[in-house]
Amino acid sequence: MYGRDLELAAEDLSAPSPSLPGPTISFTRRRLALLVAGLFALWLVGVFARQVGEASSAASQADQMRARNAAMERDVVSLDQEIKLIKQPAYVSQVARGYLLGSPQEIPFTIDPNAPALPANAPGSVGIKPDVSTRNPSPLDSWLQVLFGSQP
Repeated sequence: MYGRDLELAAEDLSAPSPSLPGPTISFTRRRLALLVAGLFALWLVGVFARQVGEASSAASQADQMRARNAAMERDVVSLDQEIKLIKQPAYVSQVARGYLLGSPQEIPFTIDPNAPALPANAPGSVGIKPDVSTRNPSPLDSWLQVLFGSQP
């Protein structure tokens, strides 16, 4: 009988199976467990990546807040200095003069808004420039100045 079983087994192997058209993929418990473990690992990596991104974003926001706080601190210091200046009586009287509220001994004056503009050569204006000698020195004078320095 043993020989007969081998013959039947050989016949079963040589005959093609009509119900299976091609290679099939079978999911065993082991493959399914590996697939679930792989998906879990991908999900875990995604969660950690998101946490790292949120931590980085929070750190950059904290840096921005520190910079903003430092700028506000500088503003507060400058405003404190400005308040000290404004509280001085000399500053108050100077600003009052601008509103024609000076002391009774002062004579207020203003410039007429329709007054013509000053000419370019008016005294004290920026338009006046000192006369500069435009004489070009000769090459000999240039060499003598280099050798012996400028003479008064």
